[in-house]
Amino acid sequence: MTEPTAPVTAPVTAPATAPATAPATAPATAPVTAPATGSVTGSVTGSIDQTPPPAYDPRLTNEDLAPLREQTWSSYNIFAFWMSDVHSVGGYVTAGSLFALGLASWQVLFALLAGIVIVNVFCNLVAKPSQVTGVPYPVINRAVFGVLGANIPAIVRGAIAIAWYGVQTYLASQSLIIIFLKFWPATAALNEPSFLGLSVLGYICYAILWVAQAAVFWRGMDAIRRFVDWAGPAVYVVMVVLAVYLVSQAGWENISLDLSQGDSLGFGESIPVMLSATALVVSYFSGPMLNFGDFSRYSHSFNAVKRGNLLGLPINFLFFSLLTVITASATVPVFGELITDPIHTVQRIDTPFAILLGGLTFVIATVGINIVANFISPAFDFSNVSPQRISWRTGGMIAAVGSVLLTPWNWYSNPDAIHYTLGLLGALIGPLFGILIAGYYICARQRVAVDDLFTLDRAGRYWFSKGYNPNAIWATVAAGGPAIASVLVPKMLLDLGVTTADLTWIADYSWFIGCGLGFVALVALERRTPRITAA
Repeated sequence: MTEPTAPVTAPVTAPATAPATAPATAPATAPVTAPATGSVTGSVTGSIDQTPPPAYDPRLTNEDLAPLREQTWSSYNIFAFWMSDVHSVGGYVTAGSLFALGLASWQVLFALLAGIVIVNVFCNLVAKPSQVTGVPYPVINRAVFGVLGANIPAIVRGAIAIAWYGVQTYLASQSLIIIFLKFWPATAALNEPSFLGLSVLGYICYAILWVAQAAVFWRGMDAIRRFVDWAGPAVYVVMVVLAVYLVSQAGWENISLDLSQGDSLGFGESIPVMLSATALVVSYFSGPMLNFGDFSRYSHSFNAVKRGNLLGLPINFLFFSLLTVITASATVPVFGELITDPIHTVQRIDTPFAILLGGLTFVIATVGINIVANFISPAFDFSNVSPQRISWRTGGMIAAVGSVLLTPWNWYSNPDAIHYTLGLLGALIGPLFGILIAGYYICARQRVAVDDLFTLDRAGRYWFSKGYNPNAIWATVAAGGPAIASVLVPKMLLDLGVTTADLTWIADYSWFIGCGLGFVALVALERRTPRITAA
């Protein structure tokens, strides 16, 4: 590979001879000079004259945001990350909610797989810039939004993570409540709604999980990696055992895979519904998909990331989807009704050992994804706003506290709420994804000046205009407005009686609307007034 002429520019791919412990950059490297305020790690890529780069500005740098010195994650670590993500209680509830759309089991399965293939492709796209440079999501955004403008996508993503953190903690707490009620029946008196829609027992279980997650997070990224490595497989074991038990109780001949609820849809009618279901799957994963660079940066190579994604998304999700459909199908002959929530399924078995094992497993699985998807993201995002005042740990704790204030149990309790919430969150995330991809792959041609990500020098490549790239900001507005409107306006018009036409289905595509418009808007603005330049 030909080395670039610019001394501080990271090429798109790492040479095959680069050691696994070094950032996946170019062969010629010079050590980064650390600022007086902290330890900055990383290397200068493509350096020809070996001139040491300038010290990184402490206003943009701390030890968590700087390029990694060592990238050691393997494909299995990425695979385990996705196992925890997929196997959370929220994942099962969201998948189960698709039956309420009137789809048959095979149609739900197809929609799930189609959605996850899309997620796999987009995750590979967003993973590359962070894996190559060794920097997290908010820092790589400096190459598109500007060294100060990157705080805009960082704050948006961090705020969304707060909402999801609360949802996942609440869903996991329901498993804990079942365990309390089974083994300490007297706690039933504490399980009546008392304050802001949640019972005393609910608050107790929420607090237990809140503290447990904070304790794992506080120990650092290596402890989180070890936790996730076994948390994902653990829930697999329990779900397989649960499926086998239910099938044995029902008898395979008594299981019908037609689980559609409501009016049965013909093939032609089912196509747009399946498309909506596919879009909802993408929306569900849109959060961790957007900031997947926070994890791909730790991988020793981009090929390892792609292998981990392939195993953890399409292949893993296929098995997950089959388990979901079979388990849900078996609940009909066994319990006389369709149950799509695995927590409620375990509760209905009413065996102490099953409740204890199942409840604790789902708690562990949900804690795993909550930490990696909704603790780590705001940790980096909020730290990026003020690196010297907000550490990685402080950023994560901001999200943890904020999650309680949102009272997620009041708005994430039924399929309609799930779909509406996913649409609104997707509307906020889609534009940021499209702009980052357009900026890195089209405008910058997959080249990043790593050192310029950490300088406030007006001569820096990413200073743009007072630290902001006007094109990226206007693209965010141009894409975010229509995407959010696609979620809010149709429902508002229907609720106010302005129209009888139900166009709320448009909200299912909010992520795609925002992503597509963001991509097109940035490319158009950059062609008219170029600001992002390739090395």
